[in-house]
Amino acid sequence: MSGFQYIDDRLCCEGVDLTQVAGSAGTPCFIYSGGALQEACQGFRQALPPQDGLVCYALKANPNLALCKILASLGCGADVVSGGELYRAMKAGFPPRRIVFAGVGKTEEEIRFAINADILQLNAESVPELDLIDQTARKLEARARVALRVNPGVRTDTHPYVATADAGSKFGIELERAPEVLARAASLPGIRLTGLHFHLGSQITSLEPYRQALGKVLPLVKPLREAGGSLDVLDVGGGLAVSYDEEAVPSPQDWLDAIRRELGELACRLIVEPGRALVAQAGVLIGRVLYVKHAAGGAFVVVDAGMNDLLRPSLYGAYHQIWPLQRREGPKQPVHVVGPVCESGDFLARDRDMVLPRPGDLLAIMNAGAYGAAMSSNYNGRPRAAEVLVYDRRFDLIGRRETYQDLLARDLFPPLAEEICGDQAW
Repeated sequence: MSGFQYIDDRLCCEGVDLTQVAGSAGTPCFIYSGGALQEACQGFRQALPPQDGLVCYALKANPNLALCKILASLGCGADVVSGGELYRAMKAGFPPRRIVFAGVGKTEEEIRFAINADILQLNAESVPELDLIDQTARKLEARARVALRVNPGVRTDTHPYVATADAGSKFGIELERAPEVLARAASLPGIRLTGLHFHLGSQITSLEPYRQALGKVLPLVKPLREAGGSLDVLDVGGGLAVSYDEEAVPSPQDWLDAIRRELGELACRLIVEPGRALVAQAGVLIGRVLYVKHAAGGAFVVVDAGMNDLLRPSLYGAYHQIWPLQRREGPKQPVHVVGPVCESGDFLARDRDMVLPRPGDLLAIMNAGAYGAAMSSNYNGRPRAAEVLVYDRRFDLIGRRETYQDLLARDLFPPLAEEICGDQAW
């Protein structure tokens, strides 16, 4: 994993002993490698130079402001799916004309925010959404740049929760309806129809679904142009897999080369929207072993990081390698690495062969830079973890650990509740 390696049996990030970082930040904590982030970004920028298209980072993977600022400084655009993400992207320094706004449930307020900000494009996913964009733009005396998201009906070999292009998915316009919808979009005075968008899902390990999707989507170019639109952009989404367990995955160059072969002589600007592929391998989650419990179900290693910190194993059955911060020799045995959350589904690994940790040991859950902190919560009254950036043998806090006081920040006790409580005493 780029950025993380053992030095004298101690796990380090860019030469910094992670035990030192965890001692400073406390546990659980997320630690990110700035060098690994730069390396991942460079891979996409080399595969898609600025003159050919735009690499838009999908903020939902990890919206930390410092990480977003780094990616913006490296020339990335942003892919957002809510008004909150759009606000964060702009605060991070992504230029509005490098921001695309996707998602099936944009509100009028969010659409107004996007149009006023003059972002690059809204990716529209339904006829009612097109109508709302048109109405909102006309109220603002503007024309919104819009790409139509189509659903190519391509099955991908990924978890069903992250597959977005199957027939029956909530995302996009069905192919058979696309020519009619394109004609409608081109006729709306508040919309400037700029191109097409599709997104197949997440953690896709094969290039074949992209070939199939392009084979279905590209025939829409002629109806698009006949309807009065243009093909300024073709947004092919993201979804490129990363290797969680040393499995082979395509590189950004492999991916973009395959897309270009399908495009042939068709001239258009490509937009890609990687999230996981940029940040997953740049981050780890550190947890401390609290107890080792032997029961009928096996050996349970209880750590202070749980499903509220990293939901993916519980939600998707996702696999993450687990590395000790202090490597020791010894026999391996199957163990369950579990968290403190009061749910049987709170686990980080099941039946994982490893040298049995001891209480107080620190463990790194690898490849946790994407959909870790972004999906974390306060479930069970647990403050969210600290986040730390390591770069060039130095480290800094980029996300403070929440306090117990933070857990009450949104709560109110109005007169109505006070009236119910009254002066009752048990």
